[in-house]
Formats: sequence, C-alpha cells, structure tokens
Amino acid sequence: MNSTDRSPIGPDRIGFLPVTAKDYDLLADWMGRPHWQDWWGDVETELGYVRDMVEGRDPTRAFLFLLDDRPAGYIQSWQVSDNLVEPWISKAPWLVDVPADSVGVDLSVGVEADLGKGLGTAALKAFVRKLADEGRCNIIIDPDAANARAIRAYEKAGFVRLLVAPNPEGEHGRETLIMHLQTGNDPEHREIRP
Repeated sequence: MNSTDRSPIGPDRIGFLPVTAKDYDLLADWMGRPHWQDWWGDVETELGYVRDMVEGRDPTRAFLFLLDDRPAGYIQSWQVSDNLVEPWISKAPWLVDVPADSVGVDLSVGVEADLGKGLGTAALKAFVRKLADEGRCNIIIDPDAANARAIRAYEKAGFVRLLVAPNPEGEHGRETLIMHLQTGNDPEHREIRP
C-alpha cells in the first residue's frame, strides 16, 4: 500500500521545511493550478512575494508542508503587528480588530489529487501545534468568505469565525472571513489545542 493511501491523515504525518530558492519551480507549478488560481493571485506576483520572504525582504515565514516526507502544500505565517502600517491597514482594515500579537497563517494544498482528504486540516493542526510550541497564543486565518472548502477545513482544525471584513478595494466584491484560534498557552483563555 502506498503511504499516502493510509487514512486518516493526521497531524503526526505532517512535517515542515522552510522554502528555499530550489522550491520556486514547484511552487510556480502549484500556484498555476486552478484550485490555487481561484483564491490566490497571479503566479509571478505570488512567487515574487515568496522570493521576498526567502531572501529576507519580507518577515513572513514560508514553508512547504510535507505528507509522509513528500512535499504536499505550502503554508506561511506572518505577524499582525508587522502589518499595522500603511498600505496594509488600508488594504485590510480588519487588522486593527484582531489581537496585535496574532500570527496570521495562509496555506494551500499543492495538487488537486490531495484535495478533500483532510490534508489541509491536518497540516493546519500540525502548524498550529508548532506555533503554540513557539509560545504563540492567538492565531488567525483569513479565507475568502466564499471559499467553503477552506472554511470547513479551518473549522475542523479548531478555528472559529471572528468577523467578516469587506474588501475595501472592492476587488471582485469579495469579503474576507477572519477566523481565530487561541492556543492553550494563553492563561487568560480556555485551551483550544488541535
């Protein structure tokens, strides 16, 4: 039996590797796929953001997530406090409505064949555990409000709906759903541990 055929996919089967320049071709391939194009931007623009992260011009942390040691998707984390400046506050005014110590997370499963298997949920649970182990208490994720598949996966990972934010630029008329998870490291809040 192929190791990727086992079920269910749990966080214990997930690993993380920092993105390096050698991963750009793989990421470009993934970013060009329809399930990415529905929710992410132009491939060259998105890959440019990742290059900025890898080369130190952007403090966002970029990772490949692995399923049984095989690259299976992309995940990144960013600090809300780093984005409480222009132009980000104008582009995402909701940033002032979440705890400033929050870590934002974005992710996508690499290929279509891995969709609908619980991989996104497992990767997010494992990443939340990693962030909690680093002492992070407030974690947010901000899917497009129309991205039902992602929202279900994030709810399964323990995230709860916090607020819906309109797009101030009116891009496609889309709204953003801000979801929040508090880890057990915050003594003022009840434990939510994936």
